[in-house]
Amino acid sequence: MGALVVISGPIGSGKTTVARALVEASPPPLAYIEGDDFWRFLAKPRAGGPPRNIRAIMPAMFRAAAAIAADDYEAILDFSMPPAFVRAASARVTGAPVHYVELRPALDVCAARAATRAEGVIAGYAPYADFYDAFDAEERFVIRNDTMDPAAVAAGIRAGIADGRFLFR
Repeated sequence: MGALVVISGPIGSGKTTVARALVEASPPPLAYIEGDDFWRFLAKPRAGGPPRNIRAIMPAMFRAAAAIAADDYEAILDFSMPPAFVRAASARVTGAPVHYVELRPALDVCAARAATRAEGVIAGYAPYADFYDAFDAEERFVIRNDTMDPAAVAAGIRAGIADGRFLFR
């Protein structure tokens, strides 16, 4: 049976780096959905910028990943999805278990990573500090990856999926 694995956390938490390491450590059949790709689908987005348009893309990417998972794939979804959204979205999904992993390094670590990443550099993290607070999952879903190697985080995720630690529903 397939499964949906949501790799989430605030901006700069290392989601994409860890998700790519998880892809390398995972057996087939596997799908990897980098949620940021969904921004390109909005050819003429609504006025109001990302806060308003995220209400269109988050449910779409979640449903797409769930559909792939229901077809006996493990679908890794990489996007900043607070646990409240995943709770509501997973309640509407049938056919595959949903695992939720929240990467939550310290706020200053997220800010430093966001300022030095290869794409989408965020020099001033202050506008994202409130969004950081939206990531408040139960501790069993949280990995504090301030200094952890991405491959070690991926191995921990793989082990946590196997033992049910990250099972959301």
